[in-house]
Amino acid sequence: MALLNEDEQRQVAEAIEAVERVTDAELVTVLAASADDYTYVPLIWAGFIGMLLPGLINFYPGWLNANELLVTQVATFIAVAFFCRLPAITTRLVPAAVRHWRAGSLARRQFLEQNLHATVNGTGVLIFVSEAERYVEIIVDDGIARRVDDQVWRSMVDTFTGQVREGRILEGFLRCIRSCGEVLSESVPVTDARNELPNRLVVLH
Repeated sequence: MALLNEDEQRQVAEAIEAVERVTDAELVTVLAASADDYTYVPLIWAGFIGMLLPGLINFYPGWLNANELLVTQVATFIAVAFFCRLPAITTRLVPAAVRHWRAGSLARRQFLEQNLHATVNGTGVLIFVSEAERYVEIIVDDGIARRVDDQVWRSMVDTFTGQVREGRILEGFLRCIRSCGEVLSESVPVTDARNELPNRLVVLH
C-alpha cells in the first residue's frame, strides 16, 4: 500500500491551513497504513488448515503413514502461514467487525496522542484514515459536538470511505477537509488567530 507522498502531504497541510483561517477549530489528519499487523491471524489459519486438511486427505485412502502425515501437516502449516502473511490476504481473513474495532481504537488513541483533547474551548477535530481496513472516522471534541449534529460528520465519513475503497485517498482528504471547513466556519467561526497544533498530515507506517 502506498501512503501519500511528500507533495500530497503538503496539499493536505495547505488545505488544513486554509480551513483554520476561518474557524477556531483545530484540525489534525492521521493516515495509518494499518491499524494492526494481525500477526495472530496467519497462525490461527495455518494451525487450523495444517491440522485438518492432511488428516482429511488421508482419512479414507490411508496413503500416508504416521511420519508422512506429520511431515505433511508441518509443511502445510508453514505454507499456509506464509501465504496468509501477505497483507492483502491477512486483511481479508480478519472479520470486518474486528478490523473496524482495531481501527476505531487507534483513532481514539490518536485523538489523545495528538493533544486534540487539550485545545482551547474543546475545538479539536481528528480526521482519521486506516488504509488497510478501509476505515474513516471523524472525532470532534465537546466544544464542537455541542454545536454540530453527528449526522453531519457521518455523511462526510461515508463519502470519504468510498473514496478510500477506490484508492483516492488524497482526493478524499481534501474534500473532507473542505467539507469540515464549511461546517466549522459557521458553527465555530474564527475569533482569535491561533494555531495550537501542527497542520501536517500524521502518517503511521
